[in-house]
Amino acid sequence: MYNMKARKIGKTIDEIEEGDSLSLTESIEDNQLLLYLGLTNDANPLYIQHDFVKDTEYERPVVPSIMLMGIITSAISKHLPGPGSHVVNFSINFIDPVYHYETLTFEFEVIKVDKMKDVVTISVEAENSEEKRILDAVVMVKPPAFKLEEEANE
Repeated sequence: MYNMKARKIGKTIDEIEEGDSLSLTESIEDNQLLLYLGLTNDANPLYIQHDFVKDTEYERPVVPSIMLMGIITSAISKHLPGPGSHVVNFSINFIDPVYHYETLTFEFEVIKVDKMKDVVTISVEAENSEEKRILDAVVMVKPPAFKLEEEANE
């Protein structure tokens, strides 16, 4: 059986309440963008080519949407509910583009705890440093759950 004392685990369904919240600030830096582009082999010029983007409606490179989703899922895995949790549904609305070097503030709030389905629903809103909303999301998460010791030994 996994030694839960050796490593921090997140909140279980019984430890989470509607209204639990988290605020997180992230800055989008070049190293993150280059890692993403390298890992995914995504060559979209909208993300990195200044000469291309200056003639578009965006005028400067934008942050890939999936990177913003990654910030959200990472916060869920690290903080709310935390380690051992698993995203089972993700719905997101990108309101405005995010540009390189922006600082974003993400607000997470548990809006529903469904003990029958062992799932919590988390609302996420993010703003840039000018307090302009850039995205809204609703994420359904299965909190960490472990078998009881006698079940694990069967």
